Amino acid sequence: MNIRHLTFRLLQVYVDVIQTGSISESAKRLHLTQPTVSLQLKRLREAVGDSLYTIEHNKVVATDTGLELYRICQQTLSNFNELNQYIGSIQAGQRGHFSIAMVSTAQYILPRLLGPYSQCFPEVDVKVEIGNREQVLRRFEQGQDDLYVFSHPPSLEHACAGRFLLNPLTLVAPKSHPLAGQSQVSFTDLIQQRFLLREQGSATRMLFESWLQTHGYTLSSSLQMASNEAIRVGVSSGMGLAVLSSHVLPEHDTSIVALDVEDFPIESHWYFIARNDRHLSPAAQGFLRFAEQHLERYLGKKWARNDLKQLLDTLA
Repeated sequence: MNIRHLTFRLLQVYVDVIQTGSISESAKRLHLTQPTVSLQLKRLREAVGDSLYTIEHNKVVATDTGLELYRICQQTLSNFNELNQYIGSIQAGQRGHFSIAMVSTAQYILPRLLGPYSQCFPEVDVKVEIGNREQVLRRFEQGQDDLYVFSHPPSLEHACAGRFLLNPLTLVAPKSHPLAGQSQVSFTDLIQQRFLLREQGSATRMLFESWLQTHGYTLSSSLQMASNEAIRVGVSSGMGLAVLSSHVLPEHDTSIVALDVEDFPIESHWYFIARNDRHLSPAAQGFLRFAEQHLERYLGKKWARNDLKQLLDTLA
């Protein structure tokens, strides 16, 4: 048998002829002329080197060799049909993998999207990286991931951003604070108190320091802490005040309160970021489409700020 002369088209024609039992009927089904089908069958017989069928009562009947070839053809075509479906599902973002790097504060919100997404698309492997802003920026510059999440998008040449969630920054104090419960507190009444801050480069700290500069304030005392959790514990313990994302404040935690301070909360948003100089994987595009369609459902209508269609259009 000369395998080099076999083609998928020959196999498809042969399978159809055996199934219909008629060369003329197969020609109609395959939108070919009857001579073309007969020529294909001749080429297949020459490639195999044995008789594949006989004509009995005007019906095509497979020989023993023809039956074995028919079985193998069905199996082969079925396998490639599965491959075609597999490739189609990858291209549709239903399979494959992608990675997403997020600043640490985003871990309070992204699981509410990633969880339902993974349930809908269990055959997509999602890798999540969490770090501070400097670490995630480094990953972006090196192109290590498909998507990135920032609350203060980098103004880089290759950054393409899509806003998806409101991220108000709230001034919090221990529940025993004397100004707790009062309305329209002036920041000047708080300026002498210690503030617990994240590390230099943190988006929350950058936005708070920008707010201070805009309003002409300078903190009298501050203490740098490594994480939002540490700051929350520090505030509840009376170590000082803090500005935190509303999303990191658990509803059940009554040890800290949000103060009603003039010009607060500070407006901020979460953004999905991608590099516009690289092809975004189909799986990552599929996740963005899922997020764009389900933001309000999983993150709440109160918080959703959906600019993801523009991001998808930019990356298309």
